[in-house]
Amino acid sequence: MLKLLKHLKKSVVAVLFVTILLIIQANSDLSLPSYTSDIINIGIIKGGIDYTVPEVIGKSELEKITLFIEPWEQDIIFNHFSLLDKSKNSEKEWNAYLNTYPTLSEEGLYLWDGEQEDEISAILSLPMTTLLIIDNYDQLDMEVEGQPSLFPAELETMGGDFYTFISSLPEEARKEFLTSMKDKMSQMPEMLLSQSVSAYIKAEYERIGINLSKIQTRYILITGAKMLGLALLAMIASILVTLLSAKIGAKLSRDIRSDVFQKVLSFSNTEMDKFSTASLITRSTNDVQQVQMLIIMMIRIVIYAPILAVGGIFKVLNTNSSMTWIITAGVVTIFILIILLLIISLPKFRRMQKLVDRINLVMREILTGLPVIRAFSTEDHEKKRFEEANIDLTKNSLFVNRVMTFLMPSLMFIMNLISLLIVWVGADRIDQGTMQVGDMVAFIQYTMQIIMSFLMLTMISIILPRAGVSARRLGEVLSVESSIQDPKTEESFTMKREGRIEFHNVSFRYPNADEDVLSDISFVAKPGETTAIIGSTGSGKSTLINLIPRFYDVTKGKILLDGTDIRKIKQHTLRERLGFVPQKGVLFTGTIESNIKFGKENASEKEVIRAARIAQALEFIEAKPEGYESPISQGGTNVSGGQKQRLSIARAIAKAPDIFIFDDSFSALDYKTDATLRKTLKEELSDKCIIIVAQRISTIMHAEQILVLDNGKIVGKGTHKDLLAGCEVYRQIASSQLSKEELEYE
Repeated sequence: MLKLLKHLKKSVVAVLFVTILLIIQANSDLSLPSYTSDIINIGIIKGGIDYTVPEVIGKSELEKITLFIEPWEQDIIFNHFSLLDKSKNSEKEWNAYLNTYPTLSEEGLYLWDGEQEDEISAILSLPMTTLLIIDNYDQLDMEVEGQPSLFPAELETMGGDFYTFISSLPEEARKEFLTSMKDKMSQMPEMLLSQSVSAYIKAEYERIGINLSKIQTRYILITGAKMLGLALLAMIASILVTLLSAKIGAKLSRDIRSDVFQKVLSFSNTEMDKFSTASLITRSTNDVQQVQMLIIMMIRIVIYAPILAVGGIFKVLNTNSSMTWIITAGVVTIFILIILLLIISLPKFRRMQKLVDRINLVMREILTGLPVIRAFSTEDHEKKRFEEANIDLTKNSLFVNRVMTFLMPSLMFIMNLISLLIVWVGADRIDQGTMQVGDMVAFIQYTMQIIMSFLMLTMISIILPRAGVSARRLGEVLSVESSIQDPKTEESFTMKREGRIEFHNVSFRYPNADEDVLSDISFVAKPGETTAIIGSTGSGKSTLINLIPRFYDVTKGKILLDGTDIRKIKQHTLRERLGFVPQKGVLFTGTIESNIKFGKENASEKEVIRAARIAQALEFIEAKPEGYESPISQGGTNVSGGQKQRLSIARAIAKAPDIFIFDDSFSALDYKTDATLRKTLKEELSDKCIIIVAQRISTIMHAEQILVLDNGKIVGKGTHKDLLAGCEVYRQIASSQLSKEELEYE
């Protein structure tokens, strides 16, 4: 996986930008519950009054407050509260005050300058609470449990006139009484004290004539607008993160596919034998897609979820730390559940990709061999084989999906239980006055965000096992070093460029094989001559010519091109001088012209026509309505076997190489076309080195040199006439194809 992640270096700036966006999104999401709490606690319960000092207070009320504060505290209060005076304000300003405070014309009002809120609040909170209690003495039971009443018994005998009572006390007695009263009130829960202050301010505003509904509506609308703004910001950040993460993931998968493709192109036949074609296709598509999905999810979740979890925990601790045990219990339960599910499902995830490989292999074999399957009427057998692979994959997928399906309902059940527990415990805290309703709602939201962050991480745990298997499979391809490597320093040719191939005591053995396929092969293929290779099936003919373009490297001995060992020449340099026509004609999607120009894109029209003429393809090409622009479907399925072979030969000729290698490339041609083609090759390519592998004697009988292979060894070398006279193996092959008269003639 780490090898694949190196591709993210190209997207470092994008990843950093995504991280910033995720921080913005997380911060926005984490801010919303606090605003919800404010709407409930301040907007609804406190009527939109979010300050602890009244902005304006009646003269009579402020005089009452002074009864409960020290002289030095009175000085502070009157330094920050100024009496509204018509003479000190313009007519416009005074009219504005009259519109805002309707009772201003009846009594004096003190206006707060808005400074030192914390200090003034500390001074006024207890007096304002006391005044609220006094004014609502008959309706409220403000005794603190286990504590005596806030008010002395003498108050009852005075008819409840508390202000007369406190005013009549001597200074020392008043101070002693106020100190005792403050001590008792300090035992009130802070939350209850805060609500009492807000209730007093609301009552005073209502008495003054201020529109409380307007204050409440304005606060709720402003807070709601902030919430909408944060939600919009989070949405924009989320959209950008989704787009950028998808772009980063797409670039990563593109680079991985490119690396895999480049690596596969460098594979020799040895590496291709190690990985099946179906497996390489699966690795380049499905496995890359799994890794891409993991990277996208990691960028979007692995960065975001921890930020959300840590931020949520921090917010919870600031809201009410006494209920953090609920979150701890929920998170531990979720972790246990995830670990159990991973232990159960991980082996199935590891098996998934192998089953995908298998079904791709079976499907590819069936589609490729469909004509043979139909010819032998084995459709039922192939259906059964496909069904077995399909059922195995289906069972494995269903098991994984069932396990993962169990995860989401379980997590939702845990989340709902936690919500219920928070409400249960929070209701008791609210009843005790140690918690507000809005705080409980915010606590639920923060808890859900914390659990959702872990829930998002579980999505990674679902994708990670399968993506890990895919990453390992891709790593297997990328880590394989081709057994055929270019030399660090390319040697120059020791002879002039003419196309001379020499085999010197060449032996070859397939990897992990017990014995050689070719043993002590030595011959020279000269330019201007045709060297033919013949032998029974399995004698090593195709293996021998596959050594020339270095599809395999020799085990012993050496092969020289114009006097230089081909292992000391770069593969591109070597193959540029070869025109290779494989045993099975391979065409590519495109047109006839594009296929002929495949080895030489800048080939002129004249060169293309010449190549088609030499390959005996001119007749059927010109017979087509679109000529050279006629389309070729995938694999050349819309042309016959003979036409495919002739186009493959034309492709090699158009390249104009020094050496032509034909691996049984005339097998699909009729005798007449075969003979005409060989004659034209001899005439048009008389200065080229031509190597032909063939099964038919008629194809090679006019070659200047014929090599007879048997069990990987050369058992005969010479002309057709020489071999008939001195090589028993060749004579047996000839007698199986030629009549007695033809043999005697030869």
